[in-house]
Amino acid sequence: MDLRSRLATLIAVRAVVSTALLGSAILIQVSRPGAFPVDPFFFLIGVTYALTLVYLATLRVVDRWPWLADAQLAADALLVSGFIGLTGGIASFFSSLYVLPIIAASMIRFRRGALQLAVVTAGLYLALVGAQYLHVLPVWLGGGSYELPPRQFAQYTIAINVFGFVAVALLAGSLAERLRSADARLERVAHEIQDLRAFNEYVIDGLLSGLVTADADGRILTFNRAAAAITGVTADYAIGQDASEVLQLPAESRTRLRTLAQTRTLRAEFEYHAADGRLLDIGLMATMIALPNGRSGYLFTFQDVTELRRLERSARLQQRLAAVGEMAAGIAHEIRNPLAAISGSMQVLRHELPLSDEQAQLMDIVLKESERLNDTIRSFLAYARPQKFSVVRLDLGKIVQDTAVLLRNSSEARPTHVIDVQVPPRPVWFDADENQIRQIVWNIASNGLRAMPDGGRLALVVEGTAAQDEVVLSMQDEGRGIPADELDTIFQPFRGSFEKGTGLGLAIVHRTVSDYGGAIEVSSTVGAGTTVRVRLPVRAAPAPARVAADGAAKGASS
Repeated sequence: MDLRSRLATLIAVRAVVSTALLGSAILIQVSRPGAFPVDPFFFLIGVTYALTLVYLATLRVVDRWPWLADAQLAADALLVSGFIGLTGGIASFFSSLYVLPIIAASMIRFRRGALQLAVVTAGLYLALVGAQYLHVLPVWLGGGSYELPPRQFAQYTIAINVFGFVAVALLAGSLAERLRSADARLERVAHEIQDLRAFNEYVIDGLLSGLVTADADGRILTFNRAAAAITGVTADYAIGQDASEVLQLPAESRTRLRTLAQTRTLRAEFEYHAADGRLLDIGLMATMIALPNGRSGYLFTFQDVTELRRLERSARLQQRLAAVGEMAAGIAHEIRNPLAAISGSMQVLRHELPLSDEQAQLMDIVLKESERLNDTIRSFLAYARPQKFSVVRLDLGKIVQDTAVLLRNSSEARPTHVIDVQVPPRPVWFDADENQIRQIVWNIASNGLRAMPDGGRLALVVEGTAAQDEVVLSMQDEGRGIPADELDTIFQPFRGSFEKGTGLGLAIVHRTVSDYGGAIEVSSTVGAGTTVRVRLPVRAAPAPARVAADGAAKGASS
């Protein structure tokens, strides 16, 4: 409590005491009227009320001028001296009233203020008694109205009272100092507790896991922010509800929850229907805790493991697919040898045997299909077992320009096709395997030409970001476009939509870009064309594990 608050309390107490004295004085005046036109009691009480108004007026500036508090306490001592003078001075039974302003001083100004006022009070008391014995005290203040005791008795009384003033000042001051110290410690501890509580709430609300506490009956007591985000249930609604119902615990888990005191912990994984309609996989753990009231309760911690379970299922699927792919690659590799022998034998027979036109046509079909099957196997092996990376620093713009020249002279290009290349004037440096980057450009660009059988414009654009942390290769055609429901499947193996091709070109592109840590963005409008944007990090190196695996596979196949 600050100085202004303590003084406000003292002013209120002073007003109450003055009012009580006023009532007492009125009763005395009615029963025993005084001899003076204006009773001194009423005068002192009036002065007290007037000073109270002054104190209230100066209360707002007391923090700037603390001596105003000392002036109030000194004025109280003067008023008490006047009251004691009216009631007999040395013979007054109210000398102990001096301790009231001393105690007030200890509460307002603590030990130092109490001792200072004790000295002032002792001086006022000595002056009052000395004036009585010297017969200089005014009559209206009690001078000559009372019979004075012997001087030795007066000296004894003065000594006792002065000792009492000092003793009360020391005792009250010490108690006030201890109280102030205790208040400071209590305030500090309160702030620490408040900070700790705020920190605990911040930590609990900052958890990514849902955290719920419940009483022994399973009624929810606390529901953190993550629990509300996962379940879609607000904390205001959840608190007071049955935890098993809010968390949608399975019947088996609810049965085990009742025996949690013996099993200590409960672990469960179940499906949860969120309030917003989502179907989640929840991993939950429950344990017993001791609540602040001494009773036992429950602590539930849970997480949304939907994405984790999806990744685990995807990883298991990838492992199975990888095993199947390795097996298929091995089979395809073994097929190539007899296929090459069959094709070679058929070519020899084609030239050495006399064949009719129909037989020759059948022989040509066999050779043509053998070659097509060999191309399919070659593309499949390139997808299943990509070549080992040979990373060098290269200019992506030059590679695109060279590939555009090959495209213009390829069998895919028609006289109605226009191939435009837009590259920056400065080199666009990129660390990668040159053959693989050429294959990315060739596969996507050749698909663009095939999508425009009647001709059209194919734009190849190379750009780098402002920070030069990635390069972007864009290819835009004016072909027939891709339906929206097929965009997610164009990079899957054997999903080709052209008559000519193996259906593995884009799958190889997607795998190569993924190996470099890049991404492919495809946007298409049916009848208007397709845009493919390949984003590649400048400094990205191929995944070491993939390189090692590819090297091992290549070594095994050889």
